Amino acid sequence: MKYTRPAAAAIVVLALATLAAQSQNPPAQQPKPTADPYANNPDPGAANFPLAAPAGKDSGAKNTPPAGSVNTGPFDPATWKYGPAFNPPPGTKVWNPVKMKMIQGDKVTGGTVFSATDPATYCAMANAGYDFIWTEMQHDQRDWGAVARMWRTCPNAKAVPGSRVAYADEREIQHAVDAGALVIVVPTVDTVEEAIEARNWTYFPPLGRRSNGGGQAFDAAMWGGVPGGYRNTINDNIVLILMIETLEGLKNADAIAKVPGVTGIFAASGDLGNFSGFRQGTPDYERAINIVHDAAIKANIRLCGPFAWRDRPDFTCFQAGSETAAIARGVAAELGPLANTQGKVEAGPFVTPAKP
Repeated sequence: MKYTRPAAAAIVVLALATLAAQSQNPPAQQPKPTADPYANNPDPGAANFPLAAPAGKDSGAKNTPPAGSVNTGPFDPATWKYGPAFNPPPGTKVWNPVKMKMIQGDKVTGGTVFSATDPATYCAMANAGYDFIWTEMQHDQRDWGAVARMWRTCPNAKAVPGSRVAYADEREIQHAVDAGALVIVVPTVDTVEEAIEARNWTYFPPLGRRSNGGGQAFDAAMWGGVPGGYRNTINDNIVLILMIETLEGLKNADAIAKVPGVTGIFAASGDLGNFSGFRQGTPDYERAINIVHDAAIKANIRLCGPFAWRDRPDFTCFQAGSETAAIARGVAAELGPLANTQGKVEAGPFVTPAKP
């Protein structure tokens, strides 16, 4: 198509006029996303809450729900139907490899980080080949801030972060899960009530009572970007292991193992000897271990114990040695016959003490 000279001139004039108008009236910028309900409100300070109770008037909500409510009749926590807001999306798959191995019945092993606070040491252990890291918080003095720093340094290491907490309470367990723990180990569980407490603080509603308070577990650098979202899927991915260590725990082992949400029970090799007064291999000791074994089998959950029991029948999850033990084993394997061949001196602090 050919333009005449006057028509072309008119097009140029129109284009210049358009550019001038755009420079005087630049396109409106898209508002930034925000959680503030007033941020993009054309009438600042005012918002519409159609289901809110009328000002200064008793709405009667305790006895009469708003129209369209799922839960009808007088309010009653015992009959409350939990809503779908936190259901995982249809078809969401398990993303915690430890939970997946346990579902499949495969053996899983946790390497113990007992006292280290250096992220480099933690990450070396987490990439050494274990399935999860048993970060020790029952018998060590470090704080949760140090643990959180270690976990967020290498969240996608081969081994997922886990912890043996000190006891079954809200503060201990929520510190662990909010920092990103995917395996929770609870020691000295004696009663069903303690098992339920451990379960409650490990899981979000409706199974548990974990509060939705945030923490680095929700960050994109940790689990914020998992398929289906962290809040909606973590109940299907967390692993909860309860340790049976006392005579009272043995008495209640069957009921403890059947608490919904318990993934496995751990036959505590050291403390079952400590509390029973018998050593491994004696009939009384072996009876105690077999009580834990039977409880796990009857409840169809995982049976856990020390790594030395990896060939013991029906045991499928284990605690391996500490970071210091792993260093010693690694050095011994590396040096072979050159290990422990230090020079001998006759004076000074490195003199080998004479045997008595």
